[in-house]
Parts: sequence; C-alpha cells; structure tokens
Amino acid sequence: MRLLTTVAALRCYLTQRYSDNKLKISEDLVLNEMTSWYQTAVGLVPTMGGLHQGHLSLIARARQENSTVIVSIFVNPLQFGVNEDYGRYPRTLEQDQQLCQQAGVDAIFAPTPEEMGVPQKSIQESKVTQVIPPSAMMASLCGRSRLGHFQGVATIVTKLLNLVQPERAYFGQKDGQQLAIIKRLVADLNLPVEIVACPTMREASGLAFSSRNQYLTAQEKEQATVLSQGLRQAEAAFKSGVHDSSKLIAVVQQELAKVSTLFVEYIELVEPTTLMSLETIEEEGMLAIAARLGSTRLIDNTILRDRQPIIAIDGPAGAGKSTVARQVAAKLGLVYLDTGAMYRAVTWLVLQQGVAINDECAIAELTHRCNIELTPSHDLQSPVKVWINHTDVTQAIRTVEVTSQVSAIAAQTAVRQALVKKQQGWGKKGGLVAEGRDIGTHVFPDAEVKIFLTASVNERARRRQQDFKQQGQPEVSLEELERDIAERDWKDSTRKVSPLQKAADALEMQTDGLSVSDVSAQIVNYYQQRLSQP
Repeated sequence: MRLLTTVAALRCYLTQRYSDNKLKISEDLVLNEMTSWYQTAVGLVPTMGGLHQGHLSLIARARQENSTVIVSIFVNPLQFGVNEDYGRYPRTLEQDQQLCQQAGVDAIFAPTPEEMGVPQKSIQESKVTQVIPPSAMMASLCGRSRLGHFQGVATIVTKLLNLVQPERAYFGQKDGQQLAIIKRLVADLNLPVEIVACPTMREASGLAFSSRNQYLTAQEKEQATVLSQGLRQAEAAFKSGVHDSSKLIAVVQQELAKVSTLFVEYIELVEPTTLMSLETIEEEGMLAIAARLGSTRLIDNTILRDRQPIIAIDGPAGAGKSTVARQVAAKLGLVYLDTGAMYRAVTWLVLQQGVAINDECAIAELTHRCNIELTPSHDLQSPVKVWINHTDVTQAIRTVEVTSQVSAIAAQTAVRQALVKKQQGWGKKGGLVAEGRDIGTHVFPDAEVKIFLTASVNERARRRQQDFKQQGQPEVSLEELERDIAERDWKDSTRKVSPLQKAADALEMQTDGLSVSDVSAQIVNYYQQRLSQP
C-alpha cells in the first residue's frame, strides 16, 4: 500500500497502475467473462480520516468491485463553519493507515489543504473556485445550521473526482443529505463516475458509527442510542400503515424526549433524492435527525419505502438459480426479473441493426436509447415475455445466433451500466425476484430477502449432465464436468474484482439432494418469515 500526499504522486501512481493492469490483461488468455473495464476499474472512498467500521464497509465494497482502491483522507476546512470543530476533528493517520492496509487498500491520498489548493478557512471566507449545489437541496436538514457546508463538500468532492477519475466513488447513507447532493452534482455536471450508496453501519447498541462518536463520554454514548431507537419506532409505525409526516415525526420526538440533555436540531421527512419536504410517503421518504449531546453533533436517518419486497438470489454457476427464481416468482405472484433476457434482447437489437459486435460506441447508443419491457406470461417455458422497442422478442432472443454473441455484448461497460440502471429503476416499485452473481451485493443491495444458492461440485455436475441429456447434446462425463465447474468456482471466487461471494445479510442454502420444488418452498417460507417480522 502506498501513502501519497501530493497531486503529482497521485497522478503518477494512477498512470502506472493503469499501465500495469492493461499489461496484465493483455497477458491473460481468458478474461473469465470480465471486461477490461472491471479489470482496471478504480474505486474511490473519500473520507476525512478517523476511520471506523462504517468507512471499512465502504472500503470492503470498493475492494469487491474494483481493481484499484484509493482512500482519500482529507479534513476539509471548507466544510467547517467558523465555530465548528475543524481544529479538534480526529486526525489519526497512523491508525488509519493500518486499517487501510488490513482492508486491502492500494493507496491512500492524504494531501494538506495547501496541496489541495484551499486555504484553512471556511467556504464563506475562501476565494477558491466553488461548486455550488442547488440551493433548494441545501435549504433543509443540516443546511439550515451549517451555512456553506455543502458548498465546501461539493467543491472538494469535485476536486477529488477530477484528480482520481474513478469509475466508482463510495458514500454512506448515514450522511443522507450529502449523498443526495453528490449524486445530483455528478448528474448535473455529467461526471463519468458512479456514486455507490452503502448502508449505515451501526454499533451493537444501534448507534450509527461516526468519527465524532469518540467525543462522547460513556454515558453520552449510551444516551445517543435514542436516535436509532426513535428511527426504529418510526419504521415500525410506518410498517403498520402510518405514512403521515407529522405522526412519524411525533413517534421519534416521543423517544428522543427520554434524554433531557439531548438538544434536537431537527427531525424531518424528505424525499431522499430531491430532499424536498414530504407531508406523506407515497413511494419512499428519508426520516432524518440531527441532535447535540454536550458539544457533539450527531446525525442519523432511515429510508422508509412503500414498495413490494425484492428477492435477490445469487450463487455459483450451475446452482439452479434461474429455475428456482422462476418458481419462487410464480408461487409468490412476483415478477421474475430475467436479467439474462435483457442482455439477450440488446444482443438481438444489435444484430437486427447490423451493428458490429465490437462497435462499443454504437452499441452504447443503442442500449441507452432502447426501451425494454418484461411482462409476466402464462407459458411455463417462457414465464416472462420480452419486448424491445415494442417488438416481442421472447422467442427470437433464444436463437443460436443471439446465444453465441450475448457474452460479448454483456461484457461491454455501457451495456451493463444501462441495464443495471433499468433493473434498479424497476426495483423502486419492488415485487421482483432476480438472480445472478451480484444481485444482492450490487444491483439490489437493499433487497428485503437475499439468498445465496449453492450446491456441491458433484451435485452441480450431475444436474448439468442431466440438462445436456434432455437437450439432446453429446454426453460429457461427470469427471470432466466436475473439473470444469471446480475451475469456474475457483476463478469466480478468487478473482480480484467482483469475486463471487455471499452478501453479508444473505441466507446460504445448500441444495444437494433437494429438488427445485423443495428449494423454492424453503425460499418462500423464509420470505414469509422475514416479512412477518416487525
């Protein structure tokens, strides 16, 4: 791991890193269905140091999804007000380095304010070029009491994104207003980076991890748990049917009132993307709190969604994910999100338009402009009808020609980005069952039910041999199939980028000796148990 403190060293490091990765790719004979973009992707985790489990969860996500992980550590003077805690904000670079080393970080970028071209004063007093987010997004929540804060955040985050030029940057949901503003900034300025939102990490007591928690005394730390308790009470009320803003806020106020020394700055319900105030929750809302205990300012929030649940099923090749997902969707009356069919539909369109398979620019254009629809079907062989640009391609996408080209299309960055965005768009309403390798970890990390479906190598080889027989394909020995599956498992689980792994909150199901109906029944039972929990 490298510690870089200057812009020149950072640029040199990234240039060298990219060159090394490109060389490595050219030497590999097989990319194992991973694109060169994945192999060279840079993930950035911007922090102000004082690293804790919340930061480490961002780093772990970045490590899973990128070849190179950069952690920036910069206590940004521009986001602190005149009377705020810039001078005493935790600075623990040596400890942060050790944590980053253990987490597999490739490099830390820890510049001084002078190196970042900003004076050690607030944004109001600064004469540097500033990035100013929409005033409406800064007018609520923390923006009321922290004037200039989000301009300071936006200015430095923009500088970091320009310096590192990552494919992805990782931010925690705990800072919900900051997350929404950065997403808007990236969209409005057309910055070529994906902002990845990661769940709030909490101590065993429920208190959200924060660098400022170390300011709290033992008694204050115990008292601070009323913030998360208040949010949990509101979540329970929401699940019971309370969607009115004033009633949800009253539930939180009642809980916070138990600590007389807690000074509440605000409790607000806003739309998570625009940050506009909500009277009632139609689809989703962010219930946010800011309060002070002694001299320590604490924030927390929860997202309240009125949607049908999502079931995410991941697992190794040959585990029967697709067949099981179809059955589960049918039994629960949910939509089977056939992600594979989406890639096939794009491939069909590319072939139909006569576009060369390696013309990534033209394919990017087609994919981002096309309209894909998936509708339920009563046909058991094709339980999902697939439409692209209002043409039914359910059968056409199963041809040999499409099958032979779909891997090459699916490997293209723009295609994956566009289709994942469409999938996540459908996910806003929920009511889906989706399967793959990163559905629960990347596409739908907030899925209500996550399953990691697996089976022994021998079992999967036996199943595959039976499939070949039913399809009338030449017979392949079990030994050969076992070798192929074992090799695929090893490659999938040991590759540096997006290795096959179970989501932390997924239920692992070993399916040896179980029929598809048995597995489906177990998932349906687990789903019903999860949904019945308060």
